[in-house]
Amino acid sequence: MADLSLPQYADIEKAHRRIGSYVRRTPVLTSSYFNRLTGGELFFKCENFQKVGAFKFRGACNAVMSLLKSEGEKGIITHSSGNHAQAVALAARMNGYQATIVMPENAPKVKVNAVREYGAEIVFCESTIQARDETAQKIIAETGATFIHPYNHPAVISGQGTAAKELLEEHPDLDIIMAPVGGGGLISGTAITAKHLNPKTRVIGAEPERADDAYRSFHSGKIEPVLRTDTVADGLRTSLGELTFQVIHTHLDDIVTVSEESIIRDMRAVWERMKIIIEPSCSVPLSAILDKKVDVMGKKVGIILTGGNVDLENLPW
Repeated sequence: MADLSLPQYADIEKAHRRIGSYVRRTPVLTSSYFNRLTGGELFFKCENFQKVGAFKFRGACNAVMSLLKSEGEKGIITHSSGNHAQAVALAARMNGYQATIVMPENAPKVKVNAVREYGAEIVFCESTIQARDETAQKIIAETGATFIHPYNHPAVISGQGTAAKELLEEHPDLDIIMAPVGGGGLISGTAITAKHLNPKTRVIGAEPERADDAYRSFHSGKIEPVLRTDTVADGLRTSLGELTFQVIHTHLDDIVTVSEESIIRDMRAVWERMKIIIEPSCSVPLSAILDKKVDVMGKKVGIILTGGNVDLENLPW
């Protein structure tokens, strides 16, 4: 059973040493177009250039490499709609372990294909959180496989925090750092890192209006359920875990929400203006800025672009 205590900054430093030679140190890009539009100075941490095309490889790699050999050899299992699935599949393969991934039947085809290519076995289930959990638990009972939760896991949160660590090492004087919120692993690791390295940096999460459970949880002080999962930002359809909620409740300065129209508009704008492929989840923090939900006038702002795994046959515009 994994230790479910909250990670500290020392755990993020340890994770960075552990995974440093396996993950890519992704570039930080700027855009004069978006700077002009917002009145701020934006720094985009491009995790769309990470292995498996998403920041999720950091957390999965740290979690898999933290296992005892005896745990890994029983097999590794997780549930995920895509990026964490790919990340666990690759991290398991790199360490010589077999992975089984429970995926919802509506998972994007590009992500399903990638998981298969990384050598993992896929078990499909209905597209509800309950179905994911029940299917994974059944397999664990049968095989004794080791479960790596997509976000409610200290080693996963610590791994995700290494993206913000790299960003703040390059730009230590950020006024604001932003990331999208799904299950909360990335924003948790980001908040722990930012508040340690520069307590004055405001940490703000961004979420689709159609999947606003973290926004509601942040304001109510308790975990609120996901009420709908029909947002175009498929990476943000999950609800918070106990660990990620604790970090958000303790360290986050704010969470804001944006419309589907804004997400698609700004995803396309990044493709056209910055010439990079991002998936819908990435544009959520940028949309919050462009829709003036966050005031960045005259401020330095870090944005973590979370991934670039897009089904090119099914673009939202």
